[in-house]
Amino acid sequence: VDADEVFSNLTILNTLRQQCGCKVLYSIKALPLSSILALAKPFVDGFSVSSLFEAQLADEVLAGDGDIHLTTPGLRPDEWPELSRLVTHISFNSLSQHQRFLEHLPSELSVGLRVNPKLSFLKDYRFDPCRPYSKLGIDIDDLWRSSCLEQVKGLHIHHVFSATDFTSLIKTLEKLRSYFGNDLAKLDWLNLGGGYLFNQIADHQPFINVVKQLKEDYQLEVIIEPGKMVVDNAGYLLTTVIDSFVSDGKTIAVLDTSVNHNPEVFEYQRQLELYEQDTNGSYSIVLAGCTCLAGDIFGEYQFNKPLAVGDKLIFKQVGAYSLIKANRFNGYNLPDIYQYQCRQITHTKHYPYQDYRQQWLAD
Repeated sequence: VDADEVFSNLTILNTLRQQCGCKVLYSIKALPLSSILALAKPFVDGFSVSSLFEAQLADEVLAGDGDIHLTTPGLRPDEWPELSRLVTHISFNSLSQHQRFLEHLPSELSVGLRVNPKLSFLKDYRFDPCRPYSKLGIDIDDLWRSSCLEQVKGLHIHHVFSATDFTSLIKTLEKLRSYFGNDLAKLDWLNLGGGYLFNQIADHQPFINVVKQLKEDYQLEVIIEPGKMVVDNAGYLLTTVIDSFVSDGKTIAVLDTSVNHNPEVFEYQRQLELYEQDTNGSYSIVLAGCTCLAGDIFGEYQFNKPLAVGDKLIFKQVGAYSLIKANRFNGYNLPDIYQYQCRQITHTKHYPYQDYRQQWLAD
């Protein structure tokens, strides 16, 4: 993990915070490493979480110095007493979820609702919170017809993924205004969610303008909760070629890692960026993971020279949603973690056999 790159991304968010007065939460589901949380803490107003374990970790790191916002479709009655003690804000995911927990709300908890604006901006439904039959948020029409807006202090919208402009945000806020108008002024806060890659957007002025307008028109506290934007370009996966052979006329290079260390390769058929790839190279090689899963394949890459056993390769842009989803299928260990900062590399994490053993032994 390149801590200098994380610092750079957090600096962008901090500048935005100063320019428009929004609050910034780091969405720890992207990568909850304690070193990343500690690095982010001075630059953010808290963390956003989706589960009890995330809330417990956020509380431990913040130590009372920051907000913890929760939204999840998976709210469980047996976890609610502890969760409600830890979080400062909650956005209920459905009207039924809100009604079910309404009688058990601590007085100091700021309660909101996640709204589905029913506007899709993504072609791939697997990433689209506003997809047909979505489980994420209350249909904006259902919310408009209900009286629930009068019972809460905030609204939460999260409707994009990896957006590189603010067109979707502007259109969504226009729809929100058309539905609720001045009733928005009765709220304390509006959480615009995550999904915007601020570090890949050159002009932030449209975002600054809409936040300032919301604050001026409705006196709202405006919140964003980026995750991927903070860590994705700061993550690298270093791997070594441990075998090489020809299969049906194609060269296969087996690596000492697996798609199980970055499951979105398999889940979404993504092909990761590779530092050593040369798109004009004359050597085409299939990079394969080390497990017995037939589909443990990173893809076919081009190189300007053959790969040999012992060669090292570096996958780029793997900071978000990789290690957090990683597993030890076949008993292959998780990758060690190193942090690069100020031209120094520190070994920060190794997973011993005892971790694997503890996971599978009966209590």
